[in-house]
Amino acid sequence: AGAAAEARFISSAKGKGLFATRNIRKGETVFVERPVVSSQFLWNALYNYRACDHCLRALETAEENAQRLLGKSSLVLPHPEQCSIRKDLHQQCPRCQVTYCSAECRQAALEQYHQVLCLGPSRDDPTHPLNKLQEAWRNMHYPPETSSIMLMARMVATIKQAKDKEWWIKAFSQFCSKTANEEEEIVHKLLGDKFKGQLELLRLLFTEALYDEYLSRWFTPEGFRSLFALVGTNGQGIGTSSLSQWVHACDALDLPMLQREELDAFIDQLYKDIEKESGEFLNCEGSGLYVLQSCCNHSCIPNAETSFPENNFLLHLTALEDIEAGEEICISYLDCCQRERSRHSRNKILRENYLFTCSCPKCLAQADDADVTSDEEEEGEGETDDAELEDEMTDV
Repeated sequence: AGAAAEARFISSAKGKGLFATRNIRKGETVFVERPVVSSQFLWNALYNYRACDHCLRALETAEENAQRLLGKSSLVLPHPEQCSIRKDLHQQCPRCQVTYCSAECRQAALEQYHQVLCLGPSRDDPTHPLNKLQEAWRNMHYPPETSSIMLMARMVATIKQAKDKEWWIKAFSQFCSKTANEEEEIVHKLLGDKFKGQLELLRLLFTEALYDEYLSRWFTPEGFRSLFALVGTNGQGIGTSSLSQWVHACDALDLPMLQREELDAFIDQLYKDIEKESGEFLNCEGSGLYVLQSCCNHSCIPNAETSFPENNFLLHLTALEDIEAGEEICISYLDCCQRERSRHSRNKILRENYLFTCSCPKCLAQADDADVTSDEEEEGEGETDDAELEDEMTDV
């Protein structure tokens, strides 16, 4: 089918953008995209957010998911038939026991990267180089998580396993890259104040676990920093949840009014109780590299948004407005609350997290506004930014 959108080069300052190739209606799915590579976050996995090791599909039933988030094993969900999880299809790697949602995912992982990364009987051995790498990463990058060293490990493993290595290197090189100074800023953002020492430790552990002569440049200090920055800049958060799938299915049920009200009240209360127990961490979360999505530029008044309605890593880009042929398709890197803040505040977040200043129509219209953040905005500054940003990235 003819694609509704294509990537085009805009300028060396802006890089690529995504443009409509035909008229797109509000509500239409512009495209569905599979990531080149993806991986669950490490703390997320450690805390028993059980997801398919390949596509991140949630593996718990909606009821098990709710019970764990509530810390209450006696909870019973109504309408269990609305849960989409098929445990009879789940499979494990026979050597290392990681779990997949299906035979297809197990096979796809094996063919792309898992032969290199399979820990076999060393899965729980803390001295195994891959386990040392993961442990070091967890000690540097606490929740809310925005990236994973395993995304980079899967990139290396993919090329190690590939027959056509150049094809994959080319696939990864399409993602926007930054200058050395910008790379340092991104790495600093991901690793915090001790970033130089931490980056070097990670590079040594990464080398011990994965070194490959063919990719030797990726293991040099400059090459490793570039790889790190590539993942930091282009990684798209992925969120999946069997509970939210169940809720969507329940919303679609045709029920008598009284039953509908009861079910809605039950769901509202459930989410309130879960928030008390687990806070904002509701989803299985990870990140992936998406070729088309990574070409989407930011706007504070976006005309499209990303979501994961299939409860796996398939990203849907949906039009929020009618978009005309030739028009640029933009998403927002900010959440709803952040988009309502002053231009100065918005650009502070964008500069810190994505290294650019926005010049969308909204920002241009507010260009003469004073460069100060109002008092209530000052209070909102700081700690919450990343959490809010991450939340928006992984909305299901």
